[in-house]
Amino acid sequence: MPESGRLAQNVMHFARVLRAAGLPIGPDRVIDAVKAVEVAGLARRDDFYWTLASVFLDRREQFEIFDQAFHIFWRDPQLLERVMAMLLPEVYGKHTKEEGDAPSNRVAEALYPKQKPPKQESSEPESQEVQLEATLTFSAREVLQHADFETMTADEIAQAKKMIAALRLPIPMIRTRRMHPDARGERVDLRATLRASLRNGASIIALKRRTPTERHPPLVALCDVSGSMNRYSRMFLHFLHAITSDRDRVTSFVFGTRLTNITRHLRHRDVDVAMAGVSDAIADWSGGTRIGNCLREFNLRWSRRTLGQNAVVLLISDGLDGDVGEGLGAEMERLHKSCRKLIWLNPLLRYEGFEARPAGVRAMLPYVDEFLPVHNVTSLVELARALAGSHEERRAAA
Repeated sequence: MPESGRLAQNVMHFARVLRAAGLPIGPDRVIDAVKAVEVAGLARRDDFYWTLASVFLDRREQFEIFDQAFHIFWRDPQLLERVMAMLLPEVYGKHTKEEGDAPSNRVAEALYPKQKPPKQESSEPESQEVQLEATLTFSAREVLQHADFETMTADEIAQAKKMIAALRLPIPMIRTRRMHPDARGERVDLRATLRASLRNGASIIALKRRTPTERHPPLVALCDVSGSMNRYSRMFLHFLHAITSDRDRVTSFVFGTRLTNITRHLRHRDVDVAMAGVSDAIADWSGGTRIGNCLREFNLRWSRRTLGQNAVVLLISDGLDGDVGEGLGAEMERLHKSCRKLIWLNPLLRYEGFEARPAGVRAMLPYVDEFLPVHNVTSLVELARALAGSHEERRAAA
């Protein structure tokens, strides 16, 4: 093969770009990629594309980053200048920015990393005190909390995952029908009172009291993992892992074209092992969406097992149904009647001009108790506040 050394060098540089974008690529895969390209040849571009993809990719969610990086790195060198231009701040008018046109910030950061300015020697003494005006500045943590998951770079995603791991969802406790002994309880326990009177010879009968037991209600999460929800669903799975590790009675499902129970995988303490198990269990990641069919399967197989004792349901989806809302309204109505509260988290609510035009959104909205956005860390914090606030209002009304 002519100029095989330069080809191997270019494959190595391409692997470095993918590794900088967050893909786990080591020297062993670079060697395997070079050998695979030598076997497949360079006669067709598609063969070269899929040869590298078969060696470098091992998860479905990595395909989008690989596809963007491949077309920028191998086809048109001028696309790199466009990526650099996209890094500059822009002002948009009434029309919102189209997400599919711009490449991922992770690819842009990997192709054109920011270089630290050289340290300049100063003639002033080191003991000189420097004062900075921080009135109109913002901390990096605050900026990261309001950053959209879709526009985050690889480093920002890693920092956001650490922040999400520390978040908790404080679902308020509710009263159950079970009772427990309480000296200041509102109800008299006749059976316990009679037993105590027999021990004392019935000379003095002390009333025994009891009160209803309070317990956290079950939490059921239904997360959309279709192509349009790829980045948001991955970040929310980290949030569900943090909740599962913090409390009991949390059941998690993902759906695209089929329904998958991932509760067992999220119970693992190590988040990396948990996410690897979830990725292996999901067969329809980044595929189509059949919300009505998946909800029908959940209502038939899992609702009686998981929605008892005043369960709270979190439905994470953009509402873009591939079946155009066929049968979705009836399944949403049944789901709403089976739980205590149904909360719909939709990343499309981050747009101020959002309208319920898709048929799936119109079919789901009448049966939702709360309709909230989920697109950054702040939205997850607001979710906890909304749950706590609704509980306080309910107790005040009672």
